[in-house]
Amino acid sequence: MHTWHWHSWQELPYLSCSLLSQFAHGFFTQQFSSHSLEDMTKILHQEASVYRLKQVHGNEVLTPREIEHKLSLGGDEVEQVGDTILAKADGLIGEQPLQAVWTASADCTPALIGDVKTGLVAAIHAGWRGTAKKIIPQAISRMQSQGSKLQDLRIAMGPAISGEVYQVSEDVAVQLASTLIPEEDEKTIINALQELDNSPLFPDSEPGKVRIDVRQVSALQMEQLGISPEQISLAPYCTYQNPENFFSHRRAKQGKVQWSGIVSMGNGV
Repeated sequence: MHTWHWHSWQELPYLSCSLLSQFAHGFFTQQFSSHSLEDMTKILHQEASVYRLKQVHGNEVLTPREIEHKLSLGGDEVEQVGDTILAKADGLIGEQPLQAVWTASADCTPALIGDVKTGLVAAIHAGWRGTAKKIIPQAISRMQSQGSKLQDLRIAMGPAISGEVYQVSEDVAVQLASTLIPEEDEKTIINALQELDNSPLFPDSEPGKVRIDVRQVSALQMEQLGISPEQISLAPYCTYQNPENFFSHRRAKQGKVQWSGIVSMGNGV
């Protein structure tokens, strides 16, 4: 069983997952909201460089080299956020040693991936829209193209809104279910999702609504790729139900986020 551990930095709490124990990584809480990504990166590794994105609920996954290329081109592919110009995407792969890749979330899933053989890492923002576009399988495919093998990947999905409290329309559930269940019409696809082992679906008393665990949809997508459940861990924390540690967009629409990051180790781990 994979374990999640609380750590403290200057009395501020953050999480790690035993599955990623050989990587410097952290799922940081809202208590770090006044600290910069540079500060948080130094907690993980003093010498790592920092990479982040302008997240847009899509399924594009970039490397730092590709970020630099997009920034040089400008146009619609980039956006200014404060004083910083950022590339638009929702997944980052650290391909060279000591690249800290980061994802922001506030109910969406922050997924961190480490390859125990090559040292490649990824940080992914997977809300329901990105999950419906299979962003985590997309990131895994990118890692495979750079030499990763499925059996060497370790995936930790951090605190996110849990299925028990995440009410969505049946249409959203259909979009998510269609990534797992091929060639079903809309009427039967919800029933088919309900019947899956480890179904991500929960009933809801409101007509036309269901509750769904988006992290579990991503886990099932990965299992369909051939990744073992032992390679995947879901944090036992819900952002909506833990206001003391996590921002939740659905609970309080404040536009605040918490950050999760992982540092690449380079070839020959």
